[in-house]
Amino acid sequence: MEEPELHFWGKTPEKEYYTQQGIKSSNSLYTSPRGLKLFTRSWLPLPPSPPRGIICMVHGYGNDISWTFQSTAIFLAQNGFACFAVDIEGHGRSQGLKAYVPNVNLVVQDCTSFFKSIKNSDPQINGLPSFLYGESMGGAICLLIHLENPNDFTGAILAAPMCKISDKIKPRWPIPQVLTLIAKFLPTLPIVPTPDVLSKSIKVEEKKRIGEMNPMRYREKPRLGTVVELLRVTEYLAGKLGEIRVPFIVLHGSDDEVTDPAVSRALYEEAKSSDKTIKIYEGMMHSLLFGETDENIEIVRGDIISWLNDRC
Repeated sequence: MEEPELHFWGKTPEKEYYTQQGIKSSNSLYTSPRGLKLFTRSWLPLPPSPPRGIICMVHGYGNDISWTFQSTAIFLAQNGFACFAVDIEGHGRSQGLKAYVPNVNLVVQDCTSFFKSIKNSDPQINGLPSFLYGESMGGAICLLIHLENPNDFTGAILAAPMCKISDKIKPRWPIPQVLTLIAKFLPTLPIVPTPDVLSKSIKVEEKKRIGEMNPMRYREKPRLGTVVELLRVTEYLAGKLGEIRVPFIVLHGSDDEVTDPAVSRALYEEAKSSDKTIKIYEGMMHSLLFGETDENIEIVRGDIISWLNDRC
């Protein structure tokens, strides 16, 4: 029987792989103010090159920071940015019931405290331009971080942000109403009838296989309490788009069936940010930075780096 891959890149040990990529990386546990132990990672440019900016990264639902999510962080570190990310509650190697997020506001507090601790821990990076980066649910969390801390970040990179769950995967009436009622009594029950997010996110078949190999991937149906909470958060955000003032670039595939590109257009139109950019990629799906063809990923990466370069 073939030995499973250790990492999304294969069997090369982490330290050796990072050296090959021309960066350095480390991981550790961070205890949030509410006492939750959260797994964190950093990806940094190699000395003597000082970093040009800080990127605070938040992954999406059911994902984690130790598999394919790393590919973007490694790329950004290669381009001079100090990147930091955290597995949110119930995801990856962090504490909590797998894929159960009962209160996104507490997750926002966890992320905010971790990112503040990073900025204050190293005089080399304190004072550098700092950016939020979020994928899918992580994009929604980044917007919530901004709304609670409007002056803390220089800008935000939002990849297919979950400001609304696509109608193509959202359960139809009366299922949401019934589930909301059951969730009050059995919030951790994994029974929400939705299509597999991974298969809806990734275009390239070989990359679907890599995504499915992630040992941390959540494979059951979404939990009732998590879905009810995400529906609450997306509804809340939809009413707050006009209060967003952070400079941002929002990136979305026109064929995204997980989050709604129309809501990214609404974010772009309604946000009060004086510096805002939108990129809608024709024919691309939800996983813009891993699940697309390599050529498409290069296009999206190029737009992100160009946007960052103009602001550092």
